[in-house]
Amino acid sequence: MLTFQALTAVIQGREVQFVQPLPVVYLLTDSRKLSQPAGTLFFAIQGKYNDGHKYLSQLYSRGVRQFILEEAANLTDQKLAQLYPEANILCVEDSLKALQQLAAWHRAQFTIPVIGITGSNGKTIVKEWLAMVLSPDEQVVKSPRSYNSQLGVPLSVWQLNANHTLGIFEAGISKVGEMAQLAEVIQPTLGIFTNVGTAHNEGFVSVQQKIEEKLQLFRQVDVLFYCLDYEQLHETVQAQRIKSFTWSRHSKADVTVKSITTTGHKTIIVYTFEQEKYRLALPFTDEASIENALHCLVVLLYRNVPLAEIQDRLDRLHPVAMRLEMKEAINGCYLIDDTYNNDLAGLAIALDLQAGQFQKRKRTVILSDLLESGLPEEALYSQVAALLQAHQVERVFGVGPKISKYAGKFGATATFYNSTQDFLQQFTASDFRNEVILAKGARVFEFEKIVQAFQHKVHGTVLEVNLDALVHNLNYYRAKLNPDTKLMVMVKAFAYGSGSFEVANLLQFHRVDYLAVAYADEGVMLREHGITLPIMVMNPSPDSFAKLKQFNLEPEIYSLEQLQAYVTSLEAGSKYKIHLKLDTGMHRLGFVAEDFEQLFILLQQNPQIQIISAFSHLAGADEALHNDFSQQQIATFKSMAAAIEAGVGYTVTKHILNSAGIVRFPEHHFDMVRLGIGLYGVEASGSEQDALQPVSTLKTTVSQVKKISKGETVGYSRKGIADSDKTIATIAIGYADGYDRRFSNGAGQVSINGRNCPIIGNVCMDMCMVDVTGLDVKAGDEVTIFGPALTLVDLAARIGTIPYELLTNVSSRVKRIFYAE
Repeated sequence: MLTFQALTAVIQGREVQFVQPLPVVYLLTDSRKLSQPAGTLFFAIQGKYNDGHKYLSQLYSRGVRQFILEEAANLTDQKLAQLYPEANILCVEDSLKALQQLAAWHRAQFTIPVIGITGSNGKTIVKEWLAMVLSPDEQVVKSPRSYNSQLGVPLSVWQLNANHTLGIFEAGISKVGEMAQLAEVIQPTLGIFTNVGTAHNEGFVSVQQKIEEKLQLFRQVDVLFYCLDYEQLHETVQAQRIKSFTWSRHSKADVTVKSITTTGHKTIIVYTFEQEKYRLALPFTDEASIENALHCLVVLLYRNVPLAEIQDRLDRLHPVAMRLEMKEAINGCYLIDDTYNNDLAGLAIALDLQAGQFQKRKRTVILSDLLESGLPEEALYSQVAALLQAHQVERVFGVGPKISKYAGKFGATATFYNSTQDFLQQFTASDFRNEVILAKGARVFEFEKIVQAFQHKVHGTVLEVNLDALVHNLNYYRAKLNPDTKLMVMVKAFAYGSGSFEVANLLQFHRVDYLAVAYADEGVMLREHGITLPIMVMNPSPDSFAKLKQFNLEPEIYSLEQLQAYVTSLEAGSKYKIHLKLDTGMHRLGFVAEDFEQLFILLQQNPQIQIISAFSHLAGADEALHNDFSQQQIATFKSMAAAIEAGVGYTVTKHILNSAGIVRFPEHHFDMVRLGIGLYGVEASGSEQDALQPVSTLKTTVSQVKKISKGETVGYSRKGIADSDKTIATIAIGYADGYDRRFSNGAGQVSINGRNCPIIGNVCMDMCMVDVTGLDVKAGDEVTIFGPALTLVDLAARIGTIPYELLTNVSSRVKRIFYAE
């Protein structure tokens, strides 16, 4: 086992302090995901949005004793020795490169075959499917989920152990210079280039440059698998003299596809291999799945797997869930749905997500047998038990004969079942209450049946909230701020319809400085769900003052009358934090300069009150035509804030910018900014919309499809009139779900099977009708109301409103599904 003392021979760096010869077992790059302090080596990485060096003290206090630090952090050896006397510390130029060096060294200790996968699309699916079809012959280790980045690849390769016989790792890049580093880490002996598409084109001057960069992964492989129908790829592979094993639909290749026929839910492939013709059935009909399955086919043929066995293995392929979903469940529970596979690395990722949720809820895990770990069973389930304990899981339900065999390792509160059916037969809903439940099972255990048993809302209309997009947008705005500028994030109005508790929890995990809500009740609910961040309440009423004190909420104070009422409610001997709202021209709420004399008298009479911040709001931050007025407001704010500080005798935090202001007035970020609609994917000024990712997708389903004749009418008041024979689809959403009635009669559109379809007739309370004439639409088909293809900005413009209204209108009866890739 590698020890810290041996690291200096592996990683190029300067040993600052060596105290004890500790083993290096776990690699950590995110301080929030610490689970096993003993044996952990922390890499403090200075990234675009964060700096790992800020969390050294926190990790040291939690038991971590091994650190890789960057010289640029300017931490002196004397200071490090003083703060961390028991720590082993190595300083390097670049912590990420040091991580890659360590992983490359680790990979070099194994002589097993390793398949490296890259391409524009399909990397993760091909990796997962290859692991499925090769697992009967091999002990496979693979990248967890889509861990294919400069950071994800070394963490994936670190999983290799002596029991594995095959590695499968994917590599993704977005610019020149990245693949060479990943190639050193993966060191593939076999390669798959899935396809050439448009993904990440912006990082390259040409498609040719992108191909050449990706091919650096395969310079040393014994053979490269690819489809030679990608002519530019084929020509480049030949020019570089990389040995290959190819397939094609149009040209002669090692495997030549003669025909592809779709019948029902299957695709029949006729192909030739070694001058013989063969027939193969695939359990898919879509183009992407066919291509991905053909990559798996050629690998199986290359490995001389018997043809009958190939068909049997491909029959077992199934769609791979590319995301972790979190759903509302029965009795105040939340369910994390991760039911498509079950391996050790994936379990750790899912447990990290669970650990970041709703701190006041119990953590429960329902876990099937783990497959393809490469470890002896006893060692495997010992690790699983330790992992669950480290993540403070309170209840465990094991499903399967193997995990049940090692029940003694999981403690007295664990319960075990031989099968999913056994679990469901003994399932009692009342046994689960106010818990975060992780359901993680290998596909063969059909854990989707368990998910259905826990389901809370069955209304077919759902709002999907992409947590990764939320983080992307958060980091986009963070990158615009100076390191010392604080960030307050608005989670009022049910987090703009996205779900207050879930969004607030994510923001707390990502260490924003403040949250803001409109009313005290919203703040109370956040506190009850474990949110500990400071929370500003923007519209507190006198009857809520007691709640503010009880739940440590900080009120916005905007008038002398309100301040006087607040003072009257206070108890002696305690300190109270407030935020002063200043009216600089919005003329909605706020103090004006004429109020200051009485304001200062009140504050002097009540020294228990501390002003945390003084702030104002720009009336036209999103539009250039109001620039002069915005600058006037900012100047007025500076003057008023200076007067406040002079009057109270101390410095307060100052903030005036909202989402649009952050983008348009970077010179006026002051001490803090307030992020609102931008977090949810709408760049209010419109100048940098492409930099944000859509967060919310509202979906429903088709309830019925019918034919109507020319002249017939549709819906209430007979407003929809067919100008020709039409096909009409009724969809399960209406104005009670938040779908605005103004979308009636063609003003609105929805997307079905990738085609935009107009609303016909009036929007009803619970449903509406859509013109699908000429399209292949059937009951049960998915309908997108808004999302990446039908943007909130475009839909809002159709009815003369703003994206805020569409988002906040989504009814609470609509089920929210939160997911991370």
